[in-house]
Amino acid sequence: MNTESDEQPVIQFEGVSVTYESRLVLNQVDFSLRNGEFVYLIGQTGAGKSSFLKLIYREVLPAEGTVRVDEFNLGRMSERQVPFLRRRLGIVFQDFQLLPDRSVYENVAFALEVTGNTRKFIKQRVMEVLSMVGLSNKRNQQPSELSGGEQQRVVIARALANEPRIMLADEPTGNLDPDASSSIMELLQQINNRGMAVLMVTHNYDLVRQFPFRTIRIHDGRLQDIPQSKIIAAAKR
Repeated sequence: MNTESDEQPVIQFEGVSVTYESRLVLNQVDFSLRNGEFVYLIGQTGAGKSSFLKLIYREVLPAEGTVRVDEFNLGRMSERQVPFLRRRLGIVFQDFQLLPDRSVYENVAFALEVTGNTRKFIKQRVMEVLSMVGLSNKRNQQPSELSGGEQQRVVIARALANEPRIMLADEPTGNLDPDASSSIMELLQQINNRGMAVLMVTHNYDLVRQFPFRTIRIHDGRLQDIPQSKIIAAAKR
């Protein structure tokens, strides 16, 4: 049974507009992501997908409208609250952004060290999330010793470390081969099945077809819900 909290959006845009160098990137956008929902965000290069994500972790503020993430109203919060907002978000980038001079364990631990956790808790939590992504046996290896898919699993483990409510995945399979991409999608699906909301930017229609979830597209500054039948047709072209 869904509780009232399950029905509340964890992300909500109301009449959100964004301009970049005098160009209207997002135009009066309404959007909601509910607790436990998985949504793909698609669109051509330059359509505004990056701006959309930056609004959520407050690197960009809207020219108009309201952005809410969990209990935060991003237009009304102070700069001191931004780190607390970002702890609610697990962010996964395409280019990994791992620290090359630190082990797998140390890369994940770093996310917990900066939030002031105890050494005992850090050790326990790092091993938990590495186990979740299937890499506990590679905790002492350097990023350069891992495959691309394994590196992305480390990034996902790091994103999970502070127990966020929402996962933002920006082209997480963009640098991976098809097998590794499917493996990462299966992992994100497992994370979603545990109740975490996931918003994923992608250009890979094959993955969207293989792992069907709600899909929205940014086109001419507006959001459009895309039926699965159109995704299948596009993937066959």
